[in-house]
Amino acid sequence: MLRWLVGDDPRAVGDEPDVRFSFANERTFLAWNRTALALIGVGLAVANLLPPFRVAGGRRMVALPLILLGGYVSIRSLRDWAANERAIRTGRALPRSPLAVVLSMAVAAVAVVAVLLGAFATQR
Repeated sequence: MLRWLVGDDPRAVGDEPDVRFSFANERTFLAWNRTALALIGVGLAVANLLPPFRVAGGRRMVALPLILLGGYVSIRSLRDWAANERAIRTGRALPRSPLAVVLSMAVAAVAVVAVLLGAFATQR
């Protein structure tokens, strides 16, 4: 396990929980990683498939934040999985995660940039 990222193995603390809770935690982790892969894929598609904007580097202004956001979501979801697993095993409340808010705000910001760039797109 990557101690520098998630600390000690979360499965080594507390009591073994009802397996349904661990599976639900794992499904949530996998869902966040599907989201991360989608963000990275969309970022790569924007960079390579959209027609150029009139603004120099316009495609990169949309693509790179999506790719970086995908990387952030992937790493953050691993940290959240570990924190949730520890909480489940020790009987504590699940910690709050900023992931949903960060993802929503970042996607909204990228959408605003894309709309602004699209407003200046060349007409063919």
